[in-house]
Amino acid sequence: MKILIIEDETGLRESIEEYFTEAGNICETASDFFSAKNKINLYRYDCILLDITLPNGNGLEILKTLKGQNYPDGVLIISAKNSLDDRLQGLDLGADDYLVKPFHLSELRARVTAIIRRKSFDGNNLLTFNEIQVDLLAKSVKVQGNITKLTKKEYALLLYFMANKGKVVSKNAIAEHLCGDEIDAADNFDFIYSHIKNLRKKMMEAGGTDYIRAAYGMGYKFTA
Repeated sequence: MKILIIEDETGLRESIEEYFTEAGNICETASDFFSAKNKINLYRYDCILLDITLPNGNGLEILKTLKGQNYPDGVLIISAKNSLDDRLQGLDLGADDYLVKPFHLSELRARVTAIIRRKSFDGNNLLTFNEIQVDLLAKSVKVQGNITKLTKKEYALLLYFMANKGKVVSKNAIAEHLCGDEIDAADNFDFIYSHIKNLRKKMMEAGGTDYIRAAYGMGYKFTA
């Protein structure tokens, strides 16, 4: 998962980032309104954790921008405000969920996972594409019924392809999904070829089919 944490409280922001990063996710952060606005205008995320009260602005304005541009990012509002009006306003504007501080990180993770599952995989915990089965809760992959060990990047790549099956995804979109805004410092996309090559090899060695097709000059498509 690729997650943006918009939170001005340093301790909480760093705790959330560490928690999700250790679980193998790509995390980016923003501590104020302007940096958050810049992030959402440049990059797309599986889920955005959005605090309402931010230095220099209101988190709900970020939400309005996301929905006004029809961006597909999932949004979970996290805020110390526990009033019904704030909660309803956020949900009315299109937020996917609302969590009041303080909260357990395990509950936050469950809420984020549920949002992504609803948006990308129709609410399913088990994803199946022909002989490939992915368990989102266990983060395991089976090919022909046998466990196939993937690295965190390969697992993220497979999920990204399955979430976008039948669509051409650009090299830049794949790189951004795997590395976040760190991709801005990359000289080339050679690492993408390496991850795709390794993923193809592991899937085929497990008895699976190579569903990754190169779309010349555009990117890749995951299709039967």
